[in-house]
Amino acid sequence: MAAKIPVTVITGFLGSGKTTTIRHLLQNNQGRRIAVLVNEFGEVGIDGELLRSCQVCDEDEPATSNIIELTNGCLCCTVQEEFFPTMQELLKRRDQIDCMLIETSGLALPKPLVQAFRWPEIRGGATVDGVVTVVDCEAVATGTLAKDLEALNAQRLADPSLEHETPLEELFEDQLACADLVLLTKVDLVDEATRDRIQSWLQQQLRPGVKVVPCAAGSVSADLLLGFNAAVEDDLAARPSHHDTEEDHDHDDEINSVPLVLDRGFDPQTLQATLRELMHKLEIYRVKGFVNVPNKPLRLVVQGVGDRIESFYDRPWRTTEERLTRLVFIGRSLDSQTIAEAFQ
Repeated sequence: MAAKIPVTVITGFLGSGKTTTIRHLLQNNQGRRIAVLVNEFGEVGIDGELLRSCQVCDEDEPATSNIIELTNGCLCCTVQEEFFPTMQELLKRRDQIDCMLIETSGLALPKPLVQAFRWPEIRGGATVDGVVTVVDCEAVATGTLAKDLEALNAQRLADPSLEHETPLEELFEDQLACADLVLLTKVDLVDEATRDRIQSWLQQQLRPGVKVVPCAAGSVSADLLLGFNAAVEDDLAARPSHHDTEEDHDHDDEINSVPLVLDRGFDPQTLQATLRELMHKLEIYRVKGFVNVPNKPLRLVVQGVGDRIESFYDRPWRTTEERLTRLVFIGRSLDSQTIAEAFQ
């Protein structure tokens, strides 16, 4: 019988760079056979396709692929329906798997997911090796999570029973509380003083011994992300969260996702202008997807968070697929008709 599969949970807020980090790890796997579970908030499977396009992953049918995409909502809320049977199938192949990555949705709490590894049917075959929380340095620096980090921190210290934190702030804190390592991404987009300030602030929020590692473009060694040997499922008491006394947890009901599929192409600059206008008009936390650019043989990937929109060409369009523009918008109280009309 093969040993337990070590599982690394990659968590973090929307647009923090989780998928980019996993893509880099898969492209530099040093011979490791890595199974990846992707959970997405929304109906259009963008992150799973981004990982498949890294060109080191199996392109087999879903039943045999090492990348298993979960798209029915937050993983920590649907473990009974999807996570459990998925893990059972993977454990049947554990002699073929060296390690496993689970990318949570940007709206997922990591702790309920880790608790699932206490189930007898999973405990004998897999262990949570470590939790890596990915934090967008520029987003935090520009106040995406809080306008004034110092003032907010002082207010929390003065009143630990504060009842006016938003669900997103609680989520961010819970992701930090569960971490064995914090990956501070997009540090190349801020100056050194800002990076040092955010890194110092984050360090104060973490358990003793948890480190903050700066990186750019997800470029970090596999040896750093793997091999914590933390057996996190047995260490949850040391990782307190806002939801420890709740049997179940609820996400902010006003946060929703709107998928948009368009049978047309876009000029990249025109598309970005439309996206920026929408992101200023609506409370959009994240936009991501694939774009058909006329007269281009390559597919354009678009990812946006805050005021920043990034794009790159990831692979040629296949002769067997339709050249559709597929986007997912994640935000608060988003209206699908308003978003669709912006692209007419």
